[in-house]
Amino acid sequence: MRIFGVDIIKGSVRSKGKRPYYALCVLENDEITAIEEVTRYGLLKKIIRERPDILAVDSLQEIAANSQEIYSFIQLLPPGTKLVQVTGGEKKESLGAVAARYNIRFNRLDPKSEAETAARVAGLGAGAEVVAFGNETEVRVSRARSPGKGGWSQNRYTRCIHGGVRDKANEIEAILKSEGLEYEKEIKSAFGGLSKVVFNVSAHRSQVPVNSSRGHYYQVKISGKRLDRISFRQRGGKKRYIIAGIDPGTTTGIAALDLNGKLMLLKSSRQMSPSDITTELYNAGKPLVIASDVTPMPFTVEKIRRAFTAIGYSPRRDMSTATKSGLAGIYGFKNDHERDSLAAAVEAYRKYKNKLENIRKRVPPGLDLDEIRAAVIRGNPLDKILSDLAGKPAEEKHTETKAEEYTAPEVSADELIRLDGMIKRLRGYAHELETGLQERDRRIDSLQKRLKKERSKSRKEHQKELEIVKRDSIITGLKKKLRQEERKVRKLKKKLDHMKGMEESGEEGQIPVKIMGSVTRDALKELEEDFSIYEGDILCVKRTDGWSRSVISELAEKRIGGIIASKDVYNQSDPRFTGELLMNGIPFIPVGDEEGGFMIRGKAGRIDSEFLEKAFDEWEEKIRKYEHERSHEKIETIFRDYRYERRKQLDRHQK
Repeated sequence: MRIFGVDIIKGSVRSKGKRPYYALCVLENDEITAIEEVTRYGLLKKIIRERPDILAVDSLQEIAANSQEIYSFIQLLPPGTKLVQVTGGEKKESLGAVAARYNIRFNRLDPKSEAETAARVAGLGAGAEVVAFGNETEVRVSRARSPGKGGWSQNRYTRCIHGGVRDKANEIEAILKSEGLEYEKEIKSAFGGLSKVVFNVSAHRSQVPVNSSRGHYYQVKISGKRLDRISFRQRGGKKRYIIAGIDPGTTTGIAALDLNGKLMLLKSSRQMSPSDITTELYNAGKPLVIASDVTPMPFTVEKIRRAFTAIGYSPRRDMSTATKSGLAGIYGFKNDHERDSLAAAVEAYRKYKNKLENIRKRVPPGLDLDEIRAAVIRGNPLDKILSDLAGKPAEEKHTETKAEEYTAPEVSADELIRLDGMIKRLRGYAHELETGLQERDRRIDSLQKRLKKERSKSRKEHQKELEIVKRDSIITGLKKKLRQEERKVRKLKKKLDHMKGMEESGEEGQIPVKIMGSVTRDALKELEEDFSIYEGDILCVKRTDGWSRSVISELAEKRIGGIIASKDVYNQSDPRFTGELLMNGIPFIPVGDEEGGFMIRGKAGRIDSEFLEKAFDEWEEKIRKYEHERSHEKIETIFRDYRYERRKQLDRHQK
């Protein structure tokens, strides 16, 4: 396997003046073959020429400024070359932390040393592969030359170009068929052959055995189908070993540290089941040691330890509150349950800390340090582990004995009786444990039924509360509607009282009159609210200034009987107001202060019917006179127009 490790020396991909300069380390079969300094162009040229299996970088920001440049960079790589970010994918960590996992040390200030470290950890399976293209590839075959305007041999030259494109497309199609790849073909016919052929192959770019190339008449371009966003595919997939602390109870606390003492998990939750605890620990890593803060270890913690086949740890005596606060204080915690679980994990880590550090010093670089530490903590000798990894058998410290020379020791009768009694006691103890488990299961079933009943009761109460809230909102709406109707009833009652008052105030031979303050929209609205206006009603206006044509038109539509006003108001009225009433056919009658028995009481009044009839007759006479004058004016206007037109005709005739 050939791996290129890269680290930037100077410059930046974002700078136009100072282009990047890289340190390149070539690692082939775990041996360094070259360490050199190259430009970005030189790096790409060397990658295309030597086609490494992996290009390892500690950050994508060193080779591309943004996601679009990453797509373009990966497109330039050979199909079999993978771009690997050794510091991880979405969740990154430092190159030092990754190297420490394999017990590799390097100079952080030397780009060449960092490039070598990136190549080595990539060869050991660290990091994440950058995935930018999907499982579809486009192979485009097109013209490498333009036919142009041409001359005598233009047609022959065009046929050569299009024929070259057709022949290359047929060659690529034969390769795809021989490899058994599925594809769709789009062709564009042209004079003498084809001008463009596009193959949409249902395979990743690395699986298509065709390279981008250029001939005399054709060019071939290969491009993968871009994904919507760049993703990362984790390499190796091994989980890190952790030392976990658990504080069981109604509120359960969980804490986990890695083998370097880094906090990986700290959480507390109410009514967390053992399966939930197991899931949380599994997501955090591989539990190597599971600890508690009390002795003996609680049954729940012991059950989880067995599930992971982890090593158990309990302190010699129950830890005090001050001790737990001192152990957990360096990490920080939110409540007592997190403190207790974190203190248990820290205490277990402190027990193995010296052994873990000693292992790190003795293990050679390039080996998975976590796996070796875990094996040693489980009781395996370090020398045997290292010899097994190196492929060498461990030295036997004892002389070998032949199988046929081995004889089993004799066992006395008393020893057999003792062992038989021990077996019976263990069977009795196992039976007691099974009985306890059955009793616990029955207790759990009873509690689950009770919990289900309480939940059902709580659900019914919640539904009842929702129904009450819904009904309260309906009642509030109905009350609001009721208040509106009550206001409407009060208005109608007030109007009815006014109308009754008008009827009671009238005497035989008198007609009721409704008082209107002015001929305006507001006065009309107020009168409508108090009495309403009906056909034939007589209205009395107190003033005519500010009158409105729309109000007069509305009164005409209601067909009122007429409008009366005092003689002062009548005489001071705008002639246009009187004309508007004449045009709409509404009588306008002046009345003296004590004339015609006219009286006003509040918003209503009365007037003698005989006086009103005489006034209406006079108004009719006035209307006839008004119409006669209008007719006369109309005839005179027509006559004047006729004479004017006739004079114009005579003048034209004389000329």
